[in-house]
Amino acid sequence: MTSQPPIEPAAGSQVKRVDVAIVGAGFGGLCMAIKLLEQGNRNFVILEKAGEVGGTWRDNTYPGCACDVQSHMYSYSFEGKSDWSQRYAPWHEIQSYILDCVEKYQLRQYVSFNQEVHEAHFNENSGEWDVTTKSGTKMFAKHVVVASGPLHVPQVPDIKGLDSFKGKIMHSAQWDHDYDLKSKKVVSIGTGGSAIQYVPEIAPEVDQLYVFQRTPAWVIPRDERKYTGIEKLAFKQFPALRKLHRARLYWSNEARVWPMFNTRLADLTGKVVSQFIKYQVKDKELAKKLTPDYTLGCKRVLISNKYYPTFNRDNVELVTDGIKEVKENSVVTADGVEREADCIILGTGFIVDPRVYMRDMPVTGINGVDLRDTWKDAAEAYLGVNVSGFPNLHLLVGPNTGLGHNSIIFMIESQVHYILDCMSQMKAKKADYADVKQSAQDAFCDEIQEELKGSVWASGCTSWYQQADGKNTALWPFSTWRYWLRTRKLKAGDYQFMRAKQGTAENKRPLKEAVLKAV
Repeated sequence: MTSQPPIEPAAGSQVKRVDVAIVGAGFGGLCMAIKLLEQGNRNFVILEKAGEVGGTWRDNTYPGCACDVQSHMYSYSFEGKSDWSQRYAPWHEIQSYILDCVEKYQLRQYVSFNQEVHEAHFNENSGEWDVTTKSGTKMFAKHVVVASGPLHVPQVPDIKGLDSFKGKIMHSAQWDHDYDLKSKKVVSIGTGGSAIQYVPEIAPEVDQLYVFQRTPAWVIPRDERKYTGIEKLAFKQFPALRKLHRARLYWSNEARVWPMFNTRLADLTGKVVSQFIKYQVKDKELAKKLTPDYTLGCKRVLISNKYYPTFNRDNVELVTDGIKEVKENSVVTADGVEREADCIILGTGFIVDPRVYMRDMPVTGINGVDLRDTWKDAAEAYLGVNVSGFPNLHLLVGPNTGLGHNSIIFMIESQVHYILDCMSQMKAKKADYADVKQSAQDAFCDEIQEELKGSVWASGCTSWYQQADGKNTALWPFSTWRYWLRTRKLKAGDYQFMRAKQGTAENKRPLKEAVLKAV
């Protein structure tokens, strides 16, 4: 499908007022837009920092890039696709699905491309958000939905001498397909979700591949079966079959969460996977280095059938010594060994802490309080969606709503439903803005942290789920159906519904209970 040119604001146009400003045109932002259109609301804009939609699936195009959630689950429940090619779709098929959705719902006209949000400030007098982009575009919005997601800012390691390297350096999320890896000596740093996918793909091409591993990952087998023509036809002709297949995938994924709350069961599963590693890796010492010494699930569990066998190749070396420095044409490890390199690939993942990836975007709420100050100790939000003191600011895939066992699209749809209910209740109560109570937010966050204490995520390892102090602000520690239940309807008692200040202290007060009941 051919992409249409981006729509930019007309020169000399006046400052725009919208009901909703959506930040980001990935799965979350587009879902929000589609559901607004379904309710008849066309007064919104999607602010996208790049020149095309897609987010993660626009940016990540490295060899072997694919989703680690089944195709029929990693898609909108309301926009099923009958002809997925295989159980786990490659990146280009997911991006094509996103583009198809944009075309079907005619979303491109609502997207303002190359508009990275620079700052957002809440105005109590008007009850609006003052939003400015880095290009200078300014608008006022009643609601701001932050749908930028946690996987869009590459993590670049601080390694001595990395800037002095004269060969090719690229991050997995910024893959240079014009660079020919054939007959090259390549250093790959990191063994996370991206690396375990591209390493097996590039190994046959390169002259020598050094895989630098700081901590081994648990990698379990992957169902790589393709959907047959008969299956695709059946899904198309009988949508109920496709929905049934999706439901089966959903509940089988949900079953994976139970070992996360039972470390003994997780350890037992780890022993089984350890045997799988020994079976796939011929060298016993090498298999031992590839076997984690922490409880399965403490870090992200990865899926691949190709990763472990790659280390049986003569041109692949696993390096477990830390990097001392990078020189102009080589990488030196702590043991003093120097390895020549033509190319360094950073498979080091992304910055997932919103306190870091949002640090260059000042967001101020009531009384000019900066979100960065509010989050100085930890990123926290009620249901991962709303932050006390920042009315009508809504987060998609916010703190403690990430998953380690099922589809994040399920969570996004639940959050969008919740935001729309918030908007609906505001309208019914004739309020200009709604602010979640600090007490409600604190109770929610305390509940989350208490639940995490007995899980495998708190079993002793260090992971990207955690802040530097060890606090887990990334994961939802329950089944996803419990999140669905909690986001079906906004509890009005957990919020303050307010009128715009409009220059008087009286109108800033919460709406009278009698007025609320009358409405």
